[in-house]
Amino acid sequence: MNYIYKNKKRFLFLVLALLPGFAVAGELNQANTAWILTSTALVLFMTLPGLSLFYAGLVRSKNVLSVLMQCFAITCLISIMWLAGMYSLIFSDGGSVQAFIGGLSKAFVPDMGPDSLTGDIPESVFFMFQMTFAIITPALIVGGFAERMKFSAMMLFSAFWALLVYVPICHWVWGGGWLAELGAMDFAGGIVIHITAGVSALVTALVLGKRKGFPKTAMPPHNMPMVVTGAGMLWVGWFGFNAGSALTADGSAGMAMLVTHISAAAGSLTWMVIEWVRFGKPSVLGIVTGMVAGLGTITPASGFVGPAGALAIGISAGILCFYAVQIVKRHFHIDDSLDVFPVHGVGGVLGTILTGVFAAKSMGGLGLNDVTIMHQVGVQTIAVIVTIIWSVVFSYIILKVLDSVIGLRVSEDQEIEGLDIVLHEETGYHNL
Repeated sequence: MNYIYKNKKRFLFLVLALLPGFAVAGELNQANTAWILTSTALVLFMTLPGLSLFYAGLVRSKNVLSVLMQCFAITCLISIMWLAGMYSLIFSDGGSVQAFIGGLSKAFVPDMGPDSLTGDIPESVFFMFQMTFAIITPALIVGGFAERMKFSAMMLFSAFWALLVYVPICHWVWGGGWLAELGAMDFAGGIVIHITAGVSALVTALVLGKRKGFPKTAMPPHNMPMVVTGAGMLWVGWFGFNAGSALTADGSAGMAMLVTHISAAAGSLTWMVIEWVRFGKPSVLGIVTGMVAGLGTITPASGFVGPAGALAIGISAGILCFYAVQIVKRHFHIDDSLDVFPVHGVGGVLGTILTGVFAAKSMGGLGLNDVTIMHQVGVQTIAVIVTIIWSVVFSYIILKVLDSVIGLRVSEDQEIEGLDIVLHEETGYHNL
């Protein structure tokens, strides 16, 4: 319980207030409530429309609607699943198995009312805020199998993945599970969101195989203005993602917002400079991808580091994620369509480990609570390794079972025609 008590705002309010028979003394804090309401809207804004437009612009025009549809459908699916039991399995008391999974006492939230509090904010607000995190995580994986997965397979994969991968890992880290007990630090989702989604996207890309023509046929983004628009929405929405995770309207939220912005800017400029030097010209796609790398990498550290640490993390993200993209696509020829693993997966791993370094007061952070940098880096590394293994194993099992039952991939002719017409009988651009 050591880490829980030393990070009271994150765990006392997120875990203990939800245990049966436990109540946190205090009254509704309107300032905190207003901020988390705002943050909730910002995080949902990241998926709808931010991520949706970002991904839709990156694919070919014949698949633009399929990506928008996938993100929209996942939002609806996870919202209902969250109410039915995901929230309870993460944030309620699991009794004898609490270290690994929560219980079902809060399925369909029977005891939630207008006056129910989690800490000093309404439980309904906390419920919604955490729901938006659960929504965007499987939506990120869409980029790994874009332009070739059946819609039915996508829906079933997202549902089973949310239950078997997201729920347990989220409970381990944020629900008072064994990684929280161990002392793992993940302020806003480097482990829970970016590593799980990035690694799982890589698995889906490998299981489904390459798109027809990859890597010999060029498959550039069909609408770069759409990509940049979506990227800008992600940047803005990420403030709710990271600063909202403080669950308070105070200096900790302000610092989380500041370091988020610094890392995004540093990641963008670093990626741009590398491209400029290597290829002779800076690309728009490069600068926005660097921004996403900077944002994903700072996420686990955002509540623990200072501005100098954020600058170092952002620069590191721009460098490592850039070369990860080159290795995955150009060396191994893995068709992770929209670079989910090299950006989110690699960034999540990097940020999670660097949290153990730059959270130290000697590195300008807010402190490591009486442990050494080496100790914390060791804990962070354990969390990374376990999360990767769990995500790989269960993603692979889900995909193979679905493939044997309904099939994962559209036919070659359908892929050539485009998923918009084949799966939805619609087209994004009527003049094409």
